[in-house]
Amino acid sequence: MGSQDGALAGKVALVTGSSSGIGEASAHALADAGARVLVNSSSSVEAGQAVADALSTESHYIQGDISNEDDCEALVAGAIERFGRLDVLVNNAGWTVRLDHADLDLMTNDVLFKTIEVNVYGTWWMSKAAMPHLKEAEGCIVNVTSIAGLRPVGSSLAYGMAKAALNSLTEDMAKFQRPVRVNAVAPGLVATPWTADWDETHAQLGAIVPARRSATPEDCAQAVMACVTNTYMSGTILKVDGGTTLVI
Repeated sequence: MGSQDGALAGKVALVTGSSSGIGEASAHALADAGARVLVNSSSSVEAGQAVADALSTESHYIQGDISNEDDCEALVAGAIERFGRLDVLVNNAGWTVRLDHADLDLMTNDVLFKTIEVNVYGTWWMSKAAMPHLKEAEGCIVNVTSIAGLRPVGSSLAYGMAKAALNSLTEDMAKFQRPVRVNAVAPGLVATPWTADWDETHAQLGAIVPARRSATPEDCAQAVMACVTNTYMSGTILKVDGGTTLVI
């Protein structure tokens, strides 16, 4: 997506899980609008550093696993130490695995716990650690959720449970943590490295949804930017699904 003429000049954004996919596209969009960006990944260190190096503004990479509360606090502290402020938190990092929703035996405790720890606990810990700084800056949070939190679809039952929890967290924080604005972007199926071999699924979706294709990371990043730059948006769950929820 194109530059937004420095709309975020002087601002600082932290994007979790930003070494690829939606997080990477969001980091580029924020930088193109003038923000300095803290890039993060749990394990893809070289890829994360490469994203930070490629951004159009001063940016920095920190490795951290958001399913660990100490890492969440360290990421926020790292942003403050490096840039002196925090205006935008994009809670993008997540984890899932593909499981048949109809077979409950596939949903082991290990899968359930990891899905909740990364998607829900991680987002909560990041938001809680960042909140004092965001309040000072009158900033915002954007949670990357999913239409799986709105419909019984998605990679697994646990994933839908987790994303529904994040949609609820978004609305609660928007109501009670003002002046911080809190919104969520809820994509449908997105063509990312993780879904690169889902050819049949992408084709099936493209045959039925009004948009006739899966989303791209850039589609989702545009929605993230709308949540960041529209200062009258708060408590919104913004679907980016090409009309998927109209037909399923």
